[in-house]
Amino acid sequence: MTVQPADGLSLAAGFPDPAHEQWQSLVEGVLRKSGKDVSGPAAEKALSTTVEDGLITRPLYTSRDDAPDAGLPGFAPFTRGSKPEGSTTDGWGVRQRHAYTDPVRLNEAVLTDLENGVTSLWLTVGGPDGVPVSGLARALDGVLLDLAPIILDAGDELDAAASELLRLHTEREVPAPQVRGSLGADPLGRAARTGTEPELGRAVHWARRCAQEYPGLRAIVVDAMPYHEAGGSAAQELGTSLATGVAYLRALTDAGLGLEEACGQLEFRYAATADQFLTIAKLRAARRLWARVAEACGAPGAGAQRQHAVTSPVMMTRRDPWVNMLRTTLASLGAGVGGADSVTVLPFDHALGLPDAFARRIARNTSTILLEESHLARVIDPAGGSWYVERLTDELAGAAWAFFQEIERAGGQAAAIRSGLVAERIAATWEARGKDLARRKEPITGVSEFPSLDERPVEREPLPSAPVGGGLPVVRRDEAFEALRARSDAHLAATGSRPRVFIAALGPAAAHTARASFAANLFQAGGIEPVHEPVRVDASSVAEAFAASGTDVACLCSTDALYAEQADEVVRALVAAGARRVYLAGRPGEYPGVDAYVFAGCDAVAVLSSLLDRMGVA
Repeated sequence: MTVQPADGLSLAAGFPDPAHEQWQSLVEGVLRKSGKDVSGPAAEKALSTTVEDGLITRPLYTSRDDAPDAGLPGFAPFTRGSKPEGSTTDGWGVRQRHAYTDPVRLNEAVLTDLENGVTSLWLTVGGPDGVPVSGLARALDGVLLDLAPIILDAGDELDAAASELLRLHTEREVPAPQVRGSLGADPLGRAARTGTEPELGRAVHWARRCAQEYPGLRAIVVDAMPYHEAGGSAAQELGTSLATGVAYLRALTDAGLGLEEACGQLEFRYAATADQFLTIAKLRAARRLWARVAEACGAPGAGAQRQHAVTSPVMMTRRDPWVNMLRTTLASLGAGVGGADSVTVLPFDHALGLPDAFARRIARNTSTILLEESHLARVIDPAGGSWYVERLTDELAGAAWAFFQEIERAGGQAAAIRSGLVAERIAATWEARGKDLARRKEPITGVSEFPSLDERPVEREPLPSAPVGGGLPVVRRDEAFEALRARSDAHLAATGSRPRVFIAALGPAAAHTARASFAANLFQAGGIEPVHEPVRVDASSVAEAFAASGTDVACLCSTDALYAEQADEVVRALVAAGARRVYLAGRPGEYPGVDAYVFAGCDAVAVLSSLLDRMGVA
C-alpha cells in the first residue's frame, strides 16, 4: 500500500526501489568482514535460521514470498481470526488456572482474581491435586456464574464434577442459555498423559446434553498441551490436535449430533511460547487447518475454531524464576496477536509449586497491561499481511497437515497413541532439541546463560501430588542444567562450598575478558564457581594463584595469539602446582597438557557433568 499525503504526492517519491540483489550484495560485504566469503543465495542462507519441524526463517521477506490468501477475519479459512471484529470488542478472555485442594483457599483466590481482571476460571477438580467435587459449591461461593465461565479439568471425575457444576447453575437460577464455559472432557488427551485406554462414551454423553440444553456450554476440549509438554514441536502439536478433533467429530456424529453441533462442542487448547512469531503462526495455522477439516467434512461454516492459549510450562525455569515473567509476557503477546479467544498466563513460580498471591497477580496483570496499556486488541489480526508471518503460517500448516495425515493413516489418534507412534515422533523431536539445549544453541537465560550461583532460592508450597505418569513424559527445557545445579547445591550443603574452577586469564583485559566471561558463564551453568583472582596471570604467577584458589581444576582464557606464546608454559606450571584437569577456552588445538576445550557450541551438559564426576560431586 502506498501512503498518500494530503497533497496527493507519494511519500516514496524520489526514493529508488532497491532490488533484492542490491540487498544481497550488501550482505555479502558484511559477511566478508566477518570472515565468511559467500555470495549470491549462499549469503542469504548464512543468515537463515532453522527452527522446529525443519522450517527455515530467512533474514528478509518480500512480496515475492507469497502465501495462500488468508481471507478476511471471521470468514473461512479463518486464518485471520474466528470473528470479523477480532478481539476489538472486549479483548481476549483472561483465564486463570487454579489447582487448590482446599475449597476455602480456592474461593479466596478466585474471588481475588475475578475482582482484578480475570474473566473466566479454569479449575482442577477431583483427584489428589484438585478441589473435591463436594467442595465445588464452597469454592464458587460468591462467584456470579452467569458472568464468569467455569472451565473444568476433572479427569476421571468428569461425571460428578459436571453434574455438580450444572446443579450449582440451576440452584443459583442461571438460565440454561446463559451457562457458559467448558466441562473439559478430553479422553484422548488423558489417555496420552496416563497411558490408559480412552473411553469416549462419557464425553459424547455430555456433549449431547450440552447441545440440547446448554447452547453456550462446550463439553469437550481438544487439549494439545500433553504433546507440547512431552517435547513436541509446533507442527506435532497441531497435527495431534487435528487428529483428536476429527476423532471427536466422528464419535459425536455417530451419536446423532449434526456436524455443526459437533464442531460447536469443541474448544482447542494450545501452548504459547516465548517465540512470539511461531506462536502467532501456530494459532493462525490451527484455525486454517481446522477450517479445512470442517470443509472436507461438509460443513465449511462450522470451521471457526475456538482457541484457548496457555503459556508454555516447558519454558518455565526453577532457577532465576523471575525471568519467567519475561517469557510469559512474550508468550501472551503472541497468543493475543495470534487471535486466541482466551489466554492463561501461568504464574512465574509455576515450576516451583503452588503460586502465591503475588505470582497470580503478575500473571493476570500481564494480559491486562497488554490489553489496556499496549492496546494489542484494538487492531484486528495485527500480524496479518506480514510476509514473514504469512509465509511461516503457511509452512507450519503444511508440516502439521503432513503429521495429521500420518496419524490418520495409522488408524487415527487413539491408534497412534496406543501404538506408540505419537510418543516416538515426539521423543525424536525432543532428543534433537535436547542437543541444542545442551550446546546452548537454544539458550535459557538465568540457567544455561547468565546464571547466578548467589541467587536466593524461591520457595513455594509443594503441589498436592506429582503429575500423573504412565503416558507421555513431562519435560522442561531446564531439566539437564537443573540436575547439574542440584548436584552443586548438595555439595554446598555437605561441605560448605561449591565446586570451583580457577580461571587462568592470560594477557591484558582486552585479550582475556571475552573468553574468561564465556568460561565463567559456562561453568556456573553447572553450579561450578569460577575463581578469577587475580584477574591476570602468567607462567611465573599462575602457580601461586592456583594454589590459593581452593581447587585442582583450571581453565586458560585468552586469545589464540597469546595461547601460542604462553599456553605451554602456563599449563606446565599448573600441572606442577597440582592441577588434575586443565581446560582451554577456545577451539580444540595442539596444546600439550590441555585435557579438554570449552567453546561456543560445545556440549556444555556433557562437559559439566564429566567435570562434576571427576570432582567427586554426586
